[in-house]
Amino acid sequence: MIFQINLSSTCWILLLCLLYSGVINAGSKPKPKNKRLKPKQRDDSSQQPNIIFILADDLGYADVGFNGKRYGSQIQTPNLDRLARSGVILSNYYVHHLCTPSRSTLMTGRYPIHTGLSHSNIIPTRPMCLPEDEVTLPQKLKEAGYVTHMVGKWHLGMQRKECLPTYRGFDAFVGMYLGAGDYFTHMKKVTLINPLRVISAYDFHRDTRQNRTVGYKYYGRYSTHVFAQRAQNIIKTYRSKKPLFVYLSFQAPHTPLQVPQKYKFRFANINMTYGRKTLAAMIYCMDQAIGDIVKELKNAGMYNNTVIIFSSDNGGSRESPASNWPFRGFKGTFFEGGVRAAGFIHTPLFPKSLRGTVNNGLIHVSDWFPTIIQGLSGGNTNGTKPLDGFDMWQTIKARTKSPRTEILFNINTVGVNQRGPQFHPSMRSALRMGDWKIITGHQGELHRWQAPPESKHSDMERTEPHNKKIWLFNITADPYEFHDVSELNPAIVNVMLNRLQEYLDNMTTPVWPKMDASYDPANYGGVWGPWTVRPSFEETLKAEKRQKAREARERKKKKNKLKKARKRNKKLKQQKS
Repeated sequence: MIFQINLSSTCWILLLCLLYSGVINAGSKPKPKNKRLKPKQRDDSSQQPNIIFILADDLGYADVGFNGKRYGSQIQTPNLDRLARSGVILSNYYVHHLCTPSRSTLMTGRYPIHTGLSHSNIIPTRPMCLPEDEVTLPQKLKEAGYVTHMVGKWHLGMQRKECLPTYRGFDAFVGMYLGAGDYFTHMKKVTLINPLRVISAYDFHRDTRQNRTVGYKYYGRYSTHVFAQRAQNIIKTYRSKKPLFVYLSFQAPHTPLQVPQKYKFRFANINMTYGRKTLAAMIYCMDQAIGDIVKELKNAGMYNNTVIIFSSDNGGSRESPASNWPFRGFKGTFFEGGVRAAGFIHTPLFPKSLRGTVNNGLIHVSDWFPTIIQGLSGGNTNGTKPLDGFDMWQTIKARTKSPRTEILFNINTVGVNQRGPQFHPSMRSALRMGDWKIITGHQGELHRWQAPPESKHSDMERTEPHNKKIWLFNITADPYEFHDVSELNPAIVNVMLNRLQEYLDNMTTPVWPKMDASYDPANYGGVWGPWTVRPSFEETLKAEKRQKAREARERKKKKNKLKKARKRNKKLKQQKS
């Protein structure tokens, strides 16, 4: 018997609704209510990595946990320690002895002797900046397809708008043009000698290439917080398919020693001097800011394809209670405490076998330019001037031998009495070749190894003769520079002095113009910023002709001096014979 079932149209509609809603589908599960959705993860592992370069200012070698804890430092940096110990710590990593030289080298991949910035830090009223014909790291990254942001301290000049970050390759900039200032008010005082006067003006800016604005809204806000929040906001709102480069250049822990009171409470019961507690709180605040930025990377789904590089620009300063222990010296000196920096590279892109390792290869701040451009971004260095840096990506990632065998820390010829084409030990210079390191020129009489004050170690001091001009150390055997062996190894000294001569022969004349007494920020709204205009093409040609004529006269004078010296020596030999 065949049964025939006739369903009304109403029944069919009801049946379809039930099927659609899934009520009669026994295998379906209801969606959980009020469950927080995970951040959308970008599937960009095959793309160019995002790069976050973090630069601390005047950070002591022992003032981060991953270096200083074993020496008794009680400064706490849990986020930096976590990143370093799950990345690659660079134990043989060097920078320059001052802010501007290190920052110019990072931006160009070239030693300061090749960019004219070998003498000292750029001072606000000196009309100078990173030469405009130098190709910069962000410019090459933009060629490779990156979006580029800078946050923090620039300190590479501001005399013209063309000197500013957004004219040197960055799409946007928030921060300070100068090298220091008040952390809360962002005011910077400068004392001028001739005529004697004190200039005080505001230094906080928010720039794009099309629009430069003064960051008045940041007045009263602690700079470390502002920089971190800006970096977080860049990451949080980032929607471009292009890879991201952020150069985050903290002001901390450079003097003046200032920090919100709540960070000092953490160190209230620690046996530190007052200044040391403030320094510790500043570094801890910076560490917390870095931790927040890493969290934002994870929330945005960008962390798995991001490379984080951390570095200090030079050693800890004598002006603050910083410690470069166990190394000798401070910022401004060529001893290890002035030029060996805390540094690491962290990325989930590293294989597990590489995470938590220490790289002992010789690496210099100039190496980041080719490493980032060639090794990380897949770009090229075409169009740059000759680089002093090496691509270290394989050295770090594959643990191959470092291609670097020497580092020129600097040659400073400004103010040296012995002028001419010959290198002289009175020139302040330093060079490392393999195991050996030579330092020349006056380095001060009192030399110090400053331990963390809260540690069980005691400071060590040594007084050097005022007229001492040459030191030689075997850095491999004597990394703390206890033993000057220059008198025991005259042959090695001569080899290294000859190498310094070769560098001197190819050195660019240091740029160190007189202070511009006419410049007063009061005439520009009480704000530090550009005050000159780029010269016209005709003016530039005339200036170049004048410069060439001066150089020709100098060459002629040097040639005549050499001729006279040879004649003098010839006569002396004839008289002796």
